[in-house]
Amino acid sequence: MPCFICATCGTQYADSKCPPGHCDICEEERQYVGLGGQQWITLDELRRTHRNRVEELEPGLTEFETEPKFAIGQHGFLVETPAGNALWDCLSLLDEAATAQIRARGGLKAIAISHPHYYTTMAEWGDAFDVPVWLHQDDQQWVMRADDRVQFWSGEVKPLAGGLTLVRCGGHFEGGTVLHWPAGAGGRGALLSGDIIQVTPDRRSVSFMYSYPNYIPLNAAAVRRIVAAVEPFAFDRIYGAFRYMTIAEGGMAAVHRSAARYLRAIGD
Repeated sequence: MPCFICATCGTQYADSKCPPGHCDICEEERQYVGLGGQQWITLDELRRTHRNRVEELEPGLTEFETEPKFAIGQHGFLVETPAGNALWDCLSLLDEAATAQIRARGGLKAIAISHPHYYTTMAEWGDAFDVPVWLHQDDQQWVMRADDRVQFWSGEVKPLAGGLTLVRCGGHFEGGTVLHWPAGAGGRGALLSGDIIQVTPDRRSVSFMYSYPNYIPLNAAAVRRIVAAVEPFAFDRIYGAFRYMTIAEGGMAAVHRSAARYLRAIGD
């Protein structure tokens, strides 16, 4: 039986004869059901109509993006380290191009995901590379396809191979997580932030939201918690959730400056 994928958010559900009656992710207040109503697709169908663009962003960091755009436009990032590679965040399309590129760079040791809007076909990715998929346990309720590859971590930080660290920030989701890559940006450190810390189009600042499409802001306490969570980690560069959304330098200063601006705007 196929495992149907929601065409609006990209989340894959457990195998079933017929598409699910609704998508829990899309019907939750942080997401939305598309204007055309609930629609479903299978991975095989997606492979026939889409492909993954592969681009090296800097030594040790490769980006994957599905074209034409699918779901919310999720990206994935391969982070290479001498102790093994990690895939940060996930996209619905697992195709030969992405698989070949990752294997050519040494395969994977782990997959880690920032929040439920990037869970997509994570079980397929985990099976393809025979690795665990790490999610924060606070978001366990949003896993729509249970699988032995999916592993939950708890607490505020989780070290991965090669000096990588998962940092729980909360905010957008209770278990909202960012990835610290100390070797990034030529050794100055990089933060792969998903949209837990959202790089804005000016690429000089970031923002923080409970829901981006539905324009629901975070409160002051949540924003302060995010800043405090990343404070112990040195990073000069921030790779955001989407293409070109990168702060090339001054990343930590941008987080502080943006948080102060945000708090002023909400009248804190």
